[in-house]
Amino acid sequence: QRQMCIRDRLKSFIMKKYMAETIGTMILVLMGCGSAVFNGGCGTPAQVLMVAMAFGLSVVAMAYTIGGISGCHINPAITLGCMLSGRMKAKEGIMYMVFQVMGALIGSTIIWILTSNIDMNYATTTGANACAPGVSLIGGLIAEVIFSFVFVLVVLGTTDAKKGAGNLAGLAIGLSLILVHIVCIPITGTSVNPARSIAPALFQGGEALSQLWIFIIAPFVGAALAAGVWKSVGNSK
Repeated sequence: QRQMCIRDRLKSFIMKKYMAETIGTMILVLMGCGSAVFNGGCGTPAQVLMVAMAFGLSVVAMAYTIGGISGCHINPAITLGCMLSGRMKAKEGIMYMVFQVMGALIGSTIIWILTSNIDMNYATTTGANACAPGVSLIGGLIAEVIFSFVFVLVVLGTTDAKKGAGNLAGLAIGLSLILVHIVCIPITGTSVNPARSIAPALFQGGEALSQLWIFIIAPFVGAALAAGVWKSVGNSK
């Protein structure tokens, strides 16, 4: 009976992690993509900065809300980086990814409901990713790999148990996401997060869906590179 009680508590704790990742990713997509939808897209420098801040501040808010429950990955690329760094097991990591995508779908569904019931002229109704005019698919792929690498490296470094930033990690991660968005939005709209790209693309269809492979593969490649680099740099004495 005691073993059953312990098992039930463990299952409850694990489910709380998954639910936290669902909620966190939902809020990230709702606030980040929503800022692009309801404020006219990313056509001007002011709009780029606004959307960048929406994504970054969403991460900061969630880091200090659910960070103590699930670690606040809210991004399959970050989860992969943690798996390859030996911080979590593959089974748990895969479940994190599943619930992150679910959360992103919920966030995109809320945006779809709002846009369907508000009479406005939208530059975008989903905030989906796609290579900007003049940017080749290879160019977009390279950009996403580079900026995913930078972002995941910051995450791994600031959350390291021995060398990390402690309670300031959430702020550092959010600020780095703002920085990445400022540079990359004009290239691809900035993904660095497969879940953030999958959900809006399913609602958008067309070009966003045909280019979705870029925004799945590139963040994972960038995360794998970041994990390799941090293993080399972070383990040095």
